[in-house]
Amino acid sequence: MDIIGMIKDNLLKPEVLDKLGQTVGASPEQVRKVTDIGLPAILGGMTDNSQTQAGAESLARALEQHQDAPVDDTETFFDQVDQEDGGKILNHVLGSEQLRVESAITKKTGLDLQQVTGLLTQLAPLLLGALGRQKKEENLDVNDITGLLTRLTDQNDQNPACGLSSLLSKLDADQDGNFMDDVNT
Repeated sequence: MDIIGMIKDNLLKPEVLDKLGQTVGASPEQVRKVTDIGLPAILGGMTDNSQTQAGAESLARALEQHQDAPVDDTETFFDQVDQEDGGKILNHVLGSEQLRVESAITKKTGLDLQQVTGLLTQLAPLLLGALGRQKKEENLDVNDITGLLTRLTDQNDQNPACGLSSLLSKLDADQDGNFMDDVNT
């Protein structure tokens, strides 16, 4: 299952893009750009974190907490989304790189940092909910979750339209293989 694709399909509805944009003062096109870059970045952070046993176990617990979120109905989901929880998710998933990732997305979208953060704090719980649902439906254990995340990241990396590697390379303005140094220029 392509979770990123499923989420994007639900998010690309004009009414959903407009609704999300209104929460931070962004256009639907800007919301789409943040989604295109932000979801794979969050997924990549989850994948990285799941490579340790402690990280995988922590993620498994978080997925269980979000497994019943109404991710199929994004309008309802965003009416109920807990942005404080989304902030905690981002902090945990991206860690010390959160500000750099958000700043890089800011440069690519034309939004300010507060707008990008506001959107990402709504998208992170949506991704966690979709992954939690899949964990529940497929009865995945900790090791299965790590495998699932690795497969999803690989799928996205192979799709030039939404691959994490492709998106991160787009953030790499000087094409030196590291987008993080471009945030500080």
